[in-house]
Amino acid sequence: MMTKVGYSVFQRVTTARLLRKICLLALAVPFLTSSAIGLATANERKYEYEGENETYAIGLWGDMPYSDLQATTGVPNLIADMNAQDLAFTVHDGDLKAGNSTPGSVTPTMCSNELYTQALGYFNSLKAPAAFTPGDNDWTDCDRPSNGGFNSRERLDYQRQVFFSNKFSLGQRRLVQEVQTTPLCLGVTGAVPCVENRRWTVGKVTYATLNIQGSCNNLCDTAPDPSEYAARNTADIAWMRETFQVAKTRNSVAVMFISQADPGWDLTDGTRAPLRDPKTLAQTDGQPDGFKEFLLAFRDEAIAFRKPIAYVYGDSHYYRVDKPFLDAQGRRIENFTRVETFGDNAPNGTNDVNWVKVTVNPRSREVFSYQPQIVPGNRVAVPSP
Repeated sequence: MMTKVGYSVFQRVTTARLLRKICLLALAVPFLTSSAIGLATANERKYEYEGENETYAIGLWGDMPYSDLQATTGVPNLIADMNAQDLAFTVHDGDLKAGNSTPGSVTPTMCSNELYTQALGYFNSLKAPAAFTPGDNDWTDCDRPSNGGFNSRERLDYQRQVFFSNKFSLGQRRLVQEVQTTPLCLGVTGAVPCVENRRWTVGKVTYATLNIQGSCNNLCDTAPDPSEYAARNTADIAWMRETFQVAKTRNSVAVMFISQADPGWDLTDGTRAPLRDPKTLAQTDGQPDGFKEFLLAFRDEAIAFRKPIAYVYGDSHYYRVDKPFLDAQGRRIENFTRVETFGDNAPNGTNDVNWVKVTVNPRSREVFSYQPQIVPGNRVAVPSP
């Protein structure tokens, strides 16, 4: 801040010195003004994206579009609904298409480049910063003949180019994100950075995406890839552990993770997820288990963190918010909440093309509160009045 200088001071300065000071001041003013503007801009961005201690809201969605109607009507309706609200950011938790292509579709339903172009258009039509984590229908299952018989690793590499080519989110406003560089994942030509794994902090809450997939996390389905799984699983565990450490260092009041797969948490819902012994976390259905190692590590970190943790995913297409995670003694892990977003119900047209609004209050005890957002234009059984 500039200090006001009295007239007596100038009386003791010679004319030459006075002129020299005036010249220097004239040169300095534009620089100071520019610096002040730069600081103001930085502060505005900090307030807008980090929220300080104030309450803000975010939007969660995924597993869509799965049909032409959803692509041309349902998802645009959903995006308009999000844009009508003041959101700090949004996250799509994977699956940009159905598990198999739709014969005769007019929108992209195979794993072609056009699919990702369509998705990029959706994300960049969102006013708020838009984050994304890939789903199995986007790459793991692209090797199915019905999806074009692509190389799965190549399709993931292509997504890395389209959606994750820099440190910024998508959306009309951009959010700076931390990007995982090590350990490396496997791409079509060898080891590559897992640039799809992202982290950011808004206010006093830390968020991170993890590339964890349905279809046994790439250990089953058409062309299982154990080598790809092993590298990515190691990277996911490292990113998860590092995120908890970052949250502790930043004194975050809560953490939210977003991934695609429903890994299964217990023995209650075999129709939507792998059945799993809740104490040992061992899978019981005889399928290859691509999640146990991660879940064991995650459980240790969640208990040690002690503060609220939300774990968001899609995959099962069934909105729910509950607490299915138990410790090794069978006791509920109270600071953990499972959040499953809405997902496609194609037989019902645009039904279930909805999103979840999360209110984040860093000053509250539980930090997160959840409200399903039923998009008026997407209601089917009970149309909007």
